[in-house]
Amino acid sequence: TTYTIDIVGLTILPSSTVQSGTPVTLHCQVKVSHDNIPHLNHTFQLTRDDIPVHSSSTVEDTVVYELNPARAADSGSYECRVTVKDKSKASFSQKLNVRGLQTPILQLNKTELYESEEFTATCSAPDEKGSLIFRFYQRLRNGDFEKIKQPAPNGNSSETTLVLRRIGDHYLSCDYEVNLVSGARRSNRSNETLVIVKGLYISPVMNVLPSPEVFEGDIIEVVCKVVNPPKNVEVFLTRNRRILKQALVSLNHRLTAQEGDSGELVCKAEWGNVQKETYQTITVKELFSKPQLTVNPIDIFLGDRFKLTCSVVIYFPERISNESIQFSIYKDNVKLNHEETYITTAHPSENGNYTCKALAISLTHSIDKESQTVVVKAKVPLSKPMLSVVGGTLVLGKSFQLLCHSDNGTLPITYTLHQPHMLSESRVVSKQGEQAIFNSSAIYKFSDLNSFLCHAKNRQNKPPMTGSGLLRSTIIEPVSKPVLTRLHGMGDVSEGQDLTLVCSVQRGTLPITFTWYRTETEGALATQTSMILEGSYNISIVRREHRGGYYCLSTNQANETKQSHTVMIGVKMAGWKKGFIGIIVFCILLILAMSPILAFKRRLLLYKRKRTGELSVKSASTKMERLSLTQAEVNQAANVTPGMIGKSVWSEHASGSGECVDSFTVF
Repeated sequence: TTYTIDIVGLTILPSSTVQSGTPVTLHCQVKVSHDNIPHLNHTFQLTRDDIPVHSSSTVEDTVVYELNPARAADSGSYECRVTVKDKSKASFSQKLNVRGLQTPILQLNKTELYESEEFTATCSAPDEKGSLIFRFYQRLRNGDFEKIKQPAPNGNSSETTLVLRRIGDHYLSCDYEVNLVSGARRSNRSNETLVIVKGLYISPVMNVLPSPEVFEGDIIEVVCKVVNPPKNVEVFLTRNRRILKQALVSLNHRLTAQEGDSGELVCKAEWGNVQKETYQTITVKELFSKPQLTVNPIDIFLGDRFKLTCSVVIYFPERISNESIQFSIYKDNVKLNHEETYITTAHPSENGNYTCKALAISLTHSIDKESQTVVVKAKVPLSKPMLSVVGGTLVLGKSFQLLCHSDNGTLPITYTLHQPHMLSESRVVSKQGEQAIFNSSAIYKFSDLNSFLCHAKNRQNKPPMTGSGLLRSTIIEPVSKPVLTRLHGMGDVSEGQDLTLVCSVQRGTLPITFTWYRTETEGALATQTSMILEGSYNISIVRREHRGGYYCLSTNQANETKQSHTVMIGVKMAGWKKGFIGIIVFCILLILAMSPILAFKRRLLLYKRKRTGELSVKSASTKMERLSLTQAEVNQAANVTPGMIGKSVWSEHASGSGECVDSFTVF
């Protein structure tokens, strides 16, 4: 099953450029080389400007596609692609240019009509293809053409509704446009059709009796009609776009003039979609004003007496008097009395919407008017304002905030804070959730707390409510600078003793945390939280390495840490060590002092032993003479130094020196 597509060819006949309406055929032929494959199937696809226009599968090697007749919409670049099994090949593209467009045809359902009457116009090019854009024109008196409508594209025909409002002759025509890839093409204009527009005389006539100017309560009669009307003419009477009455050809409408009826009446005649209107302005004069309901006082608090008064202003006393007007006062649409006034005591049950009505009665008619609604809602008097610290904690020496608040009272409330050494400040609370918070500078004495005072006010012409002083709050006094001392004096401490370092402050809110440090080491030695103004740190059995500089830190809830001065601690040698060293020194000195004597005695002893040996071999007559030593020999023996004696000095235990030698050895 070996095969290959050799070539795909596309031919346009009779030519690539033809006139509109000419039959055109497109021939697509394929040549395939194969090893004798029977019934080899070919799939042909023909596209115009990459848009498929024809597709077929056949064992034949040629496909013919006809355009009969060819139109402008058929213009474009054509390409034929052939697929054989899993192989595909396309031809070279060939351009087809169809010249010329069909002249459109204009059709009207009416050629004689009245002004503003709607009619139907249809423009079509039945031989053309595709989606055409149609336009409708009217020829002006100067010969130019005015486009009057362009409907949305809809195939090769377009139907629309047109309206001509000018009376006279109108010449209408249309054309269309085809959008191609190569660009837009526009047709010739259609035939012109004459349309005759006639005037439609249906303008209505309107009369207002007895006069366009009347008093409230008078009867007004309005007549609206069309003279010599065509069939099915409707007339309407409207005011402020509200239809008062409707009828065929003619209507008659009666109404009682009331406040607010002044304005423009419109009489409208309508035939089909043609309308004509006539206008008439009427003026209704008020005999008396709309009643006004007032309340006194304006600010009403629970328990206050208040008065409601209903009043009117008479404009034409010759037609109506004050005595002929009846008043009524209502609360929540329930009548309270038939008087001009209503007096009561403010209470939650008296809150509500109040109105009043004024009724004027004459022999012919009555006039009833109602006032605007007055809302009465008694305010709640203020409770005694309270002053508190925001957060509940006050630190002496630091700025803080104060809250002034009344549990009861209708908003808005004006709070004023009086504080020592500063001007008074005010805050207005007008919404739920708002608070009167004041910033205050630092105080340093507890007695200053009694100088703060809060006032509150929510009503006019009344003195403000004076509050109490500052409520009970947590007041924290920062610690003073600590002092580090040594218990039982400040001198040096002896080795082996206990050392107690006391860190103390003069003032500060309890509890206080004390921390001890040594300058020669890192980190804290100890930390202690005390309920008194001092804390202590104890060192048991002091050694020489404990000497050096010591200091302490103190802090409390005010979070202000203070540091003491550094105290130098010296460590003295223990007393028993001093005594022991004294004994050793004494023994050493004693040994040094005894060394010459011991050396002399040893030298003398050796000398005596030598002399004794010599005398033993001599005669007895000369023995006494040799035993006598000259003074020079004695001096020579005495001058022998301890260094010459050497270790032999310590090898003999002279009397009285054994204890010192033993002590030195132990030390």
